[in-house]
Amino acid sequence: MKTTKKYGKKADLALSTWVKLARAYSSFDKQSANSIKTFNLTQPQFSVIEILGHLGPQKVGVICKKMLVSGGNMTLVLDNLEKLGLTERAHSKDDRRSIDVQLTNTGMDLFNKIFKQHAEHITKLMSVLSENEQKTLGDLLKKLGTSLNK
Repeated sequence: MKTTKKYGKKADLALSTWVKLARAYSSFDKQSANSIKTFNLTQPQFSVIEILGHLGPQKVGVICKKMLVSGGNMTLVLDNLEKLGLTERAHSKDDRRSIDVQLTNTGMDLFNKIFKQHAEHITKLMSVLSENEQKTLGDLLKKLGTSLNK
């Protein structure tokens, strides 16, 4: 028995699409988080390692922007990664007020060891969609995200 209220054709379609997007994201995120836990990392820790592994040393603000998190939260994540010996912070050579973060050799070794496994896991999760469907979905999500960030 359907209990959804009707708000008009356009609104009903928009709401239904939003619910499907939210549920798909939640399910996908849960599967990704379970994969990341096997590396003994939190999702934010893994994200920092991924960013630095792909892009090299970055300013704290750039990492925050890419991860959509605040600086206060990032401080704790970076403190914990440093305690694990995976990252290190240093004042920027260009601007002493700015902090650069980079992977240590141990951090880079970990990135090289785990990222391919994670990529294979994500590939497996996405395999329910054809390559063309993945591209189309990616294009549509980018269009949606870009329009909301104006």
